[in-house]
Amino acid sequence: MSDAPKPAVGTIGWKDLTVANAESVRDFYMGVAGWTAQPLDMGGYDDYVMMPPGGGEPVGGICHKRGGNADIPSQWLLYIVVADLEVALQRVRELGGEVVREPKGAGGGRFCVVKDPAGAVCGLYQSGA
Repeated sequence: MSDAPKPAVGTIGWKDLTVANAESVRDFYMGVAGWTAQPLDMGGYDDYVMMPPGGGEPVGGICHKRGGNADIPSQWLLYIVVADLEVALQRVRELGGEVVREPKGAGGGRFCVVKDPAGAVCGLYQSGA
């Protein structure tokens, strides 16, 4: 997300799929959707930025269930852009949600993972300045 224009608050800023075997799932989407993969060095292994047929903006990432991602459920995880991550986290707690992963830095901003009152998981992302 760091090379793209600053995403608008309230939009989906990114999508990741975190799985035990990223290569197999990468190949699945390459075969089904015609996507191509750009490796992203994660310090000892690669995750993948998936690109649409013919190029253009990335469609999302396919990540290994390792390290900090080990506890993320195997599902497409949407990252919703918020204006202020701390304010959003306060509202998550006030409105019956739960913080699954505390904030950390990425892509020039900060993100966290939360669970809504129904149990659905999503990411919240605050873009850097």
